[in-house]
Amino acid sequence: MNDNAILQYLTFALGDEVFALETGFVREVIELVPVTRIPKTPPFLRGVINLRGHAVPVVDLRIKFGMPSTQDTVSTCIIIVDVEIEGEECHMGAIVDSVLEVFEMASDQITPPPRMGTAIRSDFIRGMGKQNEEFIMILDIGKVFSSEELCLLETIKTDEAE
Repeated sequence: MNDNAILQYLTFALGDEVFALETGFVREVIELVPVTRIPKTPPFLRGVINLRGHAVPVVDLRIKFGMPSTQDTVSTCIIIVDVEIEGEECHMGAIVDSVLEVFEMASDQITPPPRMGTAIRSDFIRGMGKQNEEFIMILDIGKVFSSEELCLLETIKTDEAE
């Protein structure tokens, strides 16, 4: 990739923290809908939703990132993202406090993630961007949704199909 490629990012909030995802991974943003809980899954896995006839696993990013959970509000929404599991594209939902905006940033404006000082695991952060003097953590979607967790979700889908 050339050093000043312009990429678009969707920013969203979890508490006072602002995060961003490359828009290429974002399929859509939907309002919070009822989530069906699945027994024996990690606490951060809120459950599954029915998205146009397909069961889509939904992760609560606050819990995933070790932040205190909070009541859902009218701003709480689900970002549907495309992730790749063993060469196959899958949809996942991520519950966030609110979606902010889409903005563009040149790749040479992104700095490596800090070694410390963030509330979430540094391997989840691909880099740091800055917008209006505010730092934004750019997430590495492949690390946030790790293959072990996604394999667990595949098992759930298989169980449901039987």
